[in-house]
Amino acid sequence: MVCRGKVAIVIGSERDRAHADRAATVLREHGVDYEVVVLSAHRNPKELEKFIESSDADVFIAMAGLAAHLPGFIASRTQKPVIGVPLNVALGGLDSLLSIVQMPRGVPVATVGIDNAENAAFLAIRILRLCLER
Repeated sequence: MVCRGKVAIVIGSERDRAHADRAATVLREHGVDYEVVVLSAHRNPKELEKFIESSDADVFIAMAGLAAHLPGFIASRTQKPVIGVPLNVALGGLDSLLSIVQMPRGVPVATVGIDNAENAAFLAIRILRLCLER
């Protein structure tokens, strides 16, 4: 694996843009290259699969509310690290948190606190440091 030091922030809807922007701010402040894409695991599964396959990102940050399928969908289609950010859309975000952390064996998703997009960015930076320091 060639490490480029890039992060892909994936949100399923434009309504999640503010969370993506908070993660992007942290990445930008640390000089990390990133992109933000809006692709839903439910509404655009084929486009999302194509994006995952073609992405040159080293780490994915996926933000999702409710059933929170997005992080697991990505993790099931790549060997790259995936960080899930559960969003508070209903039930205080607990439904999203449980959906993200309860991935089946072989589909790992690192998970940060509810609505904590900044910690996802900080975790991505730490993962990239491991990759880049080799």
